[in-house]
Amino acid sequence: MIRYFQKVLPFICFSILSVCAIAQEKDNETLETERVVIVKAYTPTISDAFKVKSTPVLNDSVAQKKKQIQYTIFSVPVASTYTPAKGRATNIDRPKPIDIYDNYATLGFGNFTSVLAEFYSNFQIDRTDNLGLYLHHNSSQGGIDEVVLEDKFYNSVLDLNYTSRKRDYTYGLEVGAEHQLYNWYGLPEIPTLTQTQIDAIDPQQNYYGFKLGGKLQFDEQYFKKATLKYRFFGDALGSVEHHVVAKPTFEFEMGNSLITTNFIGDYLSGSFDRDRDPILQTPNNYGVLNLGVHPSLVILRDNLTVNLGAAFYYSIDTENEDNDIFFYPKVTASYRLLEESVIAYGGLEGDLQQNTYRDAVQNNPYVSPTLIVAPTNTSYDAYVGLKGKISDVVSYNFRGSYVSEDEKPLFVSNERPTLQLEGYDYGNSFSYRYDDINTLVGYGELNVEVNKKFKLGASAEYFNYSTEDEQEAWNLPELKASVYLDYQINTQWFFGAQLFYVGEREDIDNTLISVPGITEANVTLDSFFDANVNLGYRINDQLSFFVKGNNLAGENYQRWVNFPVQGIQFLGGATYKFDY
Repeated sequence: MIRYFQKVLPFICFSILSVCAIAQEKDNETLETERVVIVKAYTPTISDAFKVKSTPVLNDSVAQKKKQIQYTIFSVPVASTYTPAKGRATNIDRPKPIDIYDNYATLGFGNFTSVLAEFYSNFQIDRTDNLGLYLHHNSSQGGIDEVVLEDKFYNSVLDLNYTSRKRDYTYGLEVGAEHQLYNWYGLPEIPTLTQTQIDAIDPQQNYYGFKLGGKLQFDEQYFKKATLKYRFFGDALGSVEHHVVAKPTFEFEMGNSLITTNFIGDYLSGSFDRDRDPILQTPNNYGVLNLGVHPSLVILRDNLTVNLGAAFYYSIDTENEDNDIFFYPKVTASYRLLEESVIAYGGLEGDLQQNTYRDAVQNNPYVSPTLIVAPTNTSYDAYVGLKGKISDVVSYNFRGSYVSEDEKPLFVSNERPTLQLEGYDYGNSFSYRYDDINTLVGYGELNVEVNKKFKLGASAEYFNYSTEDEQEAWNLPELKASVYLDYQINTQWFFGAQLFYVGEREDIDNTLISVPGITEANVTLDSFFDANVNLGYRINDQLSFFVKGNNLAGENYQRWVNFPVQGIQFLGGATYKFDY
């Protein structure tokens, strides 16, 4: 059988190969391209995945029931020898609070028979009302070297004020009186005067004043506040002055800005006993009514603050029947360049200033009661500056400005009239001259405040004047500088110092008779330096003693021409603080 199969197998293989070759040949002869058409789009689907249950069901023929377990806790006390320590708060060293007293009295005496007295008291009537009283007196019996006329002076002030604070508003009243005594002791060298004539001169002048005022302020009203003040001022030679000032203020917000409007009513009237022109007998009377409105808008934007405002005045000269209208810009701005370190600021402002006889006396008590009183028109004051802090203890302020003033009053020494009738007719008094002046001003200030116990400051100011009619800016210095020091040495001792420097000034030489059309002779007042020092010792919170030294440079400099000041002055006294 095997042999048969071996014989037939080659034949079978040959037959199969022949058939396959014939079939391949036939297929090659009949192969063609066919077209397949899909009649349904392929839409695959996703079947749900088989998810194993978290708690599968066991299909077990043998099921065992869970056995219930019951247990209890058996506490056994354990002895412990640990005892926690109690906590203690750390002690804080607090400074002793400073007692603040509502009342104090000061009394001091010094050379030149000088007296200083002050008294202040505050009466708390109830929770909302209080009454205040202030009394000040400063006097000296004189004694300046080489002065032939009486040179003593008195200066006394008494003020009373009442304030009531209600729920929605606050109102207050004030009343005061003042008395000043000065002497026109600055007598120039007059060869024609004999000693008998000099002894017959009465240089004394007394000034009297009275004031009455009130204020009203609302907390949440458009009508924000209002003030009304009346002041009477006169002297022993028949001069009389009345001054009334009313200022209501309205305020409201517009968006993020604040709009404030001030209304101003300023009335001044007065007269001097001596006629302005003795020959024509023209009375020296004056009267001015200024009506003004000052709106302003405050804009705050991050580091920028801008105040946009203007002022309008209608001025009425009631004596000369002359009316004027004035317009002034009032624009200020500040920008923080480096937080508190560098702040740039600037402004353009103007105003109408009401000059008064009392203001002249406060600036120069040796004026004669023959002044010409008129307002000053400050057309503009343009300034730019930088201020800020160099460190936590050092601050600075530098400013440059240019000021234009029309009818600015300048003090000049009076000429001697032909006939001397009063104590101020010997070239020993001052009067006003008005001129249009432009002034370039440079100002610098540095302050050092290490702490509340040590403060130091210095400032300097330079002026460059340009006059229109006058030869000089009479009695105005080109340079002023000052330094102050306040040092609390310890709890008992305290020390302070003030240094002043004033540059040269020019005045008219009244010993020479001036001729119209010819340049007037000038006299130059030397610059002067004044050093004032005070030292005190505090026994307790209520009682302290002090000693003051003024003009320690010892120079009898002339603040005004022919008016030397007292030399070295010492004054000592005590201050007592108390409560009722």
